[in-house]
Amino acid sequence: MNCKAIICIAVLFLSISVSGQKENTSNDVNAAQTKSLNGSDNNELRINLLMAIMGLPELNYERYISDNMGVGLAVAISLDKAENVSTRSLFTPFYRLYFGNKKASGFFIEGNMAVAGQKEIISNYSYDQNGTAYLTNVSTRSTTNLGFGAAIGAKFLARNGFIGEVFVGGGRLFGESIDQAYPRIGVCLGKRF
Repeated sequence: MNCKAIICIAVLFLSISVSGQKENTSNDVNAAQTKSLNGSDNNELRINLLMAIMGLPELNYERYISDNMGVGLAVAISLDKAENVSTRSLFTPFYRLYFGNKKASGFFIEGNMAVAGQKEIISNYSYDQNGTAYLTNVSTRSTTNLGFGAAIGAKFLARNGFIGEVFVGGGRLFGESIDQAYPRIGVCLGKRF
């Protein structure tokens, strides 16, 4: 999969999330409950601190399509060398279903897919008669694969719109990938707007 395919998938995902929005026009108590404490905040931006510590900083954007559902995109790009982290990039669109009393908060389950770019350093050695190894060739192998996964977690909302989030999960990559799985774990801090 090349860069154009990744961009097409991201644009398709975002267009589906925007078209899936519903306007709530009722003036009853339920309409008041679907609004956050700062008004009708339906967007959220988060940074995943745990993935940053692991060498793969991740930024998350989420859009709420109702009071208990959201769709989003997580983008992680490695800053470490390929020798240390084989996953170079990870684009993860996700869908979440929330079970808390406040809008898009509390316990949640997540379904996700991922487009993972990976790179592997391959070192070839030859041996002499004494069994001593000599490096003869260094090459790289790059792959881009699609995967599907799930996660569970909890989101905590403060009065001023700041959020904290923890989640754990993972997914499986298909095709001839270097790593057969991708992580979906996080300790996130963010803000609704």
